[in-house]
Amino acid sequence: MTGAVSYFHENGVATITIDDGKVNVMTTDLLDELCRSIAQARDDRSMILLRSGREKIFSAGFDVKPLTSRDAEASRALLQAGINAILALLEYPYPVVSLCAGHAYPMGAFLLLASDARIGVHGEYRVGMNEVAIGIAVPDFALHLAGYRVAPTWLHRVVALGRMLNPQEAVEAGFLDMLVPPERVETALDQTIGHLAGLNMAAHASTKNRMRANVAEAIRTAGRDRLLPTG
Repeated sequence: MTGAVSYFHENGVATITIDDGKVNVMTTDLLDELCRSIAQARDDRSMILLRSGREKIFSAGFDVKPLTSRDAEASRALLQAGINAILALLEYPYPVVSLCAGHAYPMGAFLLLASDARIGVHGEYRVGMNEVAIGIAVPDFALHLAGYRVAPTWLHRVVALGRMLNPQEAVEAGFLDMLVPPERVETALDQTIGHLAGLNMAAHASTKNRMRANVAEAIRTAGRDRLLPTG
């Protein structure tokens, strides 16, 4: 793979690294490339480790220019690419581990919500869904995803109020599963991957797919119907 997404496969783990040389803005091209990497990992029958190649940033989120312009076609293409990436992770038959060591705005936060295990690194950064703060109504597919994974006590604050969370709050809200100091990252990854490698993958895939069937279908339907609210 070339461009903003790199792919490396070793010992049953496909490491997918997002690095656009800047702040990992989620463009249509980047998301399409991410989906191709996920498909490659599926062909390789591998667990996924999703991480950023940028220091202090997981992703600055969607490229907002198409979303705030009058170019409906570009906006739809971008959001559909986001849906495709979310579904590729939600329906992935092997475990998906994400490592977050910096800011994660939508669509980066959505990738965390769609992953199985999320490791955060202690630091000064924010995670969440700030759409309403920048004048974008939260799309239906994002509401479905947040409703599935964000803790009920945090859901309104995160989605309707655009509250961006520090790492500890991100754990409490459900964007992350644990926090580790920077010097413990590789140890935490090894331990997590080692545990997940011991799962029966057929049982894992069956259980996960049945757990997520309703939300995946709701997200898929949102893409077919409309992507941005009209009101």
